[in-house]
Order: sequence, then C-alpha cells, then structure tokens
Amino acid sequence: MNLTERDLQVIWHPYTQMKTAQPPIGIVRGEGALLFDEEGKQYIDAVSSWWVNIHGHAHPYIAKKVSEQLHKLEHVIFAGFTHEGAVELAERLLAILPPNQKKAFYSDNGSTAVEVAIKMCLQYWLNKGDQRTKIIAFNNAYHGDTFGAMAVSGRSAFTKAFDSLLFEVEFIDIPNKENIESLKSQISALKSQTACFIFEPLVQGSAGMIMYEAEYLNELMTHCREEEVMLIADEVFTGFGRTGKPFATNHVDIEPDIMCFSKGLTGGTMALGLTTCTQQIYDAFLSDDKLKTLFHGHSFTANPIACASALASLDLFQQPETTENIARIKAAHTAFADKIRNHPKIKTVRQTGTIVAMEWETGDNTSYFSSLRDKLYHYFLAAGIILRPLGNVIYILPPYCITNEQLNYVYGKIEQALEEL
Repeated sequence: MNLTERDLQVIWHPYTQMKTAQPPIGIVRGEGALLFDEEGKQYIDAVSSWWVNIHGHAHPYIAKKVSEQLHKLEHVIFAGFTHEGAVELAERLLAILPPNQKKAFYSDNGSTAVEVAIKMCLQYWLNKGDQRTKIIAFNNAYHGDTFGAMAVSGRSAFTKAFDSLLFEVEFIDIPNKENIESLKSQISALKSQTACFIFEPLVQGSAGMIMYEAEYLNELMTHCREEEVMLIADEVFTGFGRTGKPFATNHVDIEPDIMCFSKGLTGGTMALGLTTCTQQIYDAFLSDDKLKTLFHGHSFTANPIACASALASLDLFQQPETTENIARIKAAHTAFADKIRNHPKIKTVRQTGTIVAMEWETGDNTSYFSSLRDKLYHYFLAAGIILRPLGNVIYILPPYCITNEQLNYVYGKIEQALEEL
C-alpha cells in the first residue's frame, strides 16, 4: 500500500469532510519552495504549508541547529527550570518587537498563544480588583480553534457546533474612513466593562485575506489606549515579514500590550507558541497571594528543540537576503495584481506585503463553501501548485525563497485558470 491508502485506514484530517474529500497526497520530501509526492511529482508550495514556512522546506541551516540541539537536550520541565534556547529566543525576539514588550510566555501553537493572551488580560483586571470580562474583536475574525480562541473569533461554520458554549464577545467592523468615529464611540460605551480588544493587524487571513488600512487601525488603537482598553495583536499569521515589515504592528505607531506568535516563529519547522506582554501586565501577577499566579502551562512549554528551530529561523530572517526576498515578492505580487485587476472574472484583488489575494466573481456573495473552491484547488494541483482557496478567494503566500521563475509559473497558471474555468 502507498501512503495515501495507509492514511485512509487510520487518519482523520483537519477541516476535511472525510466522506467526500479526495484522498490525501502522500508527500515524501521537501526542498525550498517545492514538495515531492510518492510518484516523484513536484508541487510549488504557494501557501507555505498553511502559512508557516518562511524559509523553504528542509532548510539545511535549521536542520543542522535542530540536530545539534537533539544531541544536547531534547526537553526539560519549564516550571522551576530553564534552558539556554528559551532564554536566548526571548531575549532576541523582545529586542526586535515594540519596546514596551518585556516578558515572553511560551506555549505550543497559535491558538494557545491567544488563549494565554486572553487569560492574561482577564486575570490582569481581576488581580487589580477591577473585574472586567468583556472582550472586543473584529467581525469575521479568526484566532484559533481552542475554546477561548474560538470565542473571540467571528461566528461561522468553524464555530457553529459550539456557539452556545462560547463566551459573549462584542464584535465590531474593521475600521475605515466611514466608520472609524462610530467604532470609537462603541468602544467608549463599553470601556468600563472591557478587558481587551484582540485583532489581526492589517490582514484577516481565514476570513478571505480581508485587508484594511494601518491608518485606521492606528486610530482605533490610539482610542483604546486613551480609554484604557488593553490591546492584543494576534501576529500568529502576520508576523515575521508577511506584511512587508517584520511585524504587522510595525505599520502603526501605537504599541500593543500583548502580542501572539506561532506559524513562522520556527520557520515552519515545528510547533511553538509565544505570547509577549508589557512589564505592567507581568507586574500585576507578582504577589504574595498565590491565587494571583497565571495558572497556565503545557507539558512541552519552551521545548528546547522548538526553541532551536526558532533561533535558527530568526538567524535566517535577519539576513539581508531575506529582506531582499520579501521586497522582491512584494514587487512581483504588485505587478501581477495590476495585470489582472480588471479581468471580468476578478471581483477584487487585495495585496499586503507578500500576500496577494484574488476574489473570483461568482455572481453570488463570497463564501467559504463556494463550489468554485474545489475546481480551483484541483486545477492547480494538477498543474503542480498548492493553492488552498478560501471559498472563491485564491491567495498566494509563498516561502521567501520562492524563485521568480516559480512565481511566474504560479501567476501564469492563475491567468490560464481565469480563461478556462
């Protein structure tokens, strides 16, 4: 039996209706922006394997650093103990984040990084003797699939089975010129009850790569700061160069109180979550009263292997070549977006940094369940390209090592699809 056949006997896949889905493709090797299946066919990984891979597959430098760490220390309990990788990663990451970020709390993925952030905010106010329980989030938000992360995500097909079990959240629209004053009024009306405002800065990924302007996010964050509403920037997706700057919050002037990271943190090598916060938040948990402790942790908190991969990824991320590649991809996306923008089958084209998204015109509203999704997905697979449409929205989000030739091949196949589908 091949990998696909063996898989179907024992595996339940994420976001997959197993009864109707096509059998999974068995991948045996990766190199750069390419993945190779059991038959030797190659695929351009144009979505960075769910947005995590920023330097390319099987990167020799990351592999070397992970191998070295495996021969020194694979894991140690992180309550009462520490290790070099965890300390160095926190030091180096805090050094390139907004200056108000002072402490790092490790977890194991994006959802749990968000869970930690929510718990920090809620307990901060409780520890200060001012129990604020309301949270503000954007409509159509996606912050993860654990219960707290689901609760602060927009109500959708992802949450429907659990909606009655999720805590209440105040959802607001993403800001623009027309609604910014109204949004500020909404926040002012809720400020005495509100613990925090959580947001995906500049790009709402799972919502269909919905993008909004830094100017109005900055204005909204400024107002929250004035009203003493804490700010959580969920940079799980947008961090490490995706928006053209190291972090999406580099596009605004206001510093968030808390930031969440995962995905590109380890260069896509393995799972690791990290939540950073201000000294003010950390200090609110310092007490002789043990009930003021942040009671949160994971068995694999700050795993040394994961920290080694994150440090190696950070080394690569800070190389001039990576900055040049981000600028190169951004420029190529801009040129492609301008080229297809007026095509009759394209409803809108959106771009921020290395992310470009095209909304196909279907005659109906945009939908995650658009029938066009499967046609597009399999069309590109047949052409050796992994593009995972969000309904009728197709996006390119490549590793930074993707070549111009590979990018042009992807662009060409999208243009071809516009004529043929």
